[in-house]
Amino acid sequence: MTPLWASANGITSSILVAGAGDPLSHVLPHELVDKDVFGFAFTNHMFMLLVSMVLLMIIIPIAASKKGIVPKGFRNFLEALMQFIREQVVRPALGSATDQFIPYLWTFFFTILMANLLGMIPLGAIVMGAGGLDATLAHWGGTATGNLGVTAGLAICGFFLIHFGGMAKQGAGGYWKNYFFGHAPIALAPLMIPLEIVAGLVKPFALAVRLFANMTAGHIVLAVLLGFAITAATNGGLQYGITVAAVLGSVAFSLLELFVAFLQAYIFTFLLTLFIGAAIHHH
Repeated sequence: MTPLWASANGITSSILVAGAGDPLSHVLPHELVDKDVFGFAFTNHMFMLLVSMVLLMIIIPIAASKKGIVPKGFRNFLEALMQFIREQVVRPALGSATDQFIPYLWTFFFTILMANLLGMIPLGAIVMGAGGLDATLAHWGGTATGNLGVTAGLAICGFFLIHFGGMAKQGAGGYWKNYFFGHAPIALAPLMIPLEIVAGLVKPFALAVRLFANMTAGHIVLAVLLGFAITAATNGGLQYGITVAAVLGSVAFSLLELFVAFLQAYIFTFLLTLFIGAAIHHH
């Protein structure tokens, strides 16, 4: 039976997405295109990550093309963010190497931020079977950074940036010698080398899991609150009070999630900057 796709309007889509029976359905990846088409499953997280990148490639050049010494409007907001990341986060850790690494760190920050913000927008569609039967919900939206594969990809890119940056600054031989030993005597090699290898792997792992866990947990809590609201509203009576409380709680938690979207992009960039600083500075 070939399904007929009927796009829902914004309000209906939001209610359907919020009212999914399982809160985990809001954070788990959902296949949008069958794997037989591309050879792999194209999920909603892939779609939202693609949308994030396309929007950044459109928005950033437009903002940068605006003329005038004094920035205004969105350009002013964008430059304030970029200035903060460069001067308050990166320069204290990287010093003279700031200009060399700042394009990469800006890219990490804005990619994560855009994916976090887009994940707060409920996007869905009603999938109807033949004859209008067997209606199901398709999750088009989702938080790409709530997928461990996405955050692991970002962390792996950061892993290579750390070590290649260190080798570029100190030379390959000097970097790896300092990395494993520092000023420790060679007799400690059996202890130092395994410890440093584990530490080098733990850093990107921590970056990936921290971002994934924070974005996933927040959306699960929000889904549970909205589920309370819809369940109570369908029962009526005194339970309407629960609906009102759950809706108000959802609004408050959404504002917190908006803050977390910026915070997690900042934390990822900040920690990656510290790791790079430790790699490029021998001391």
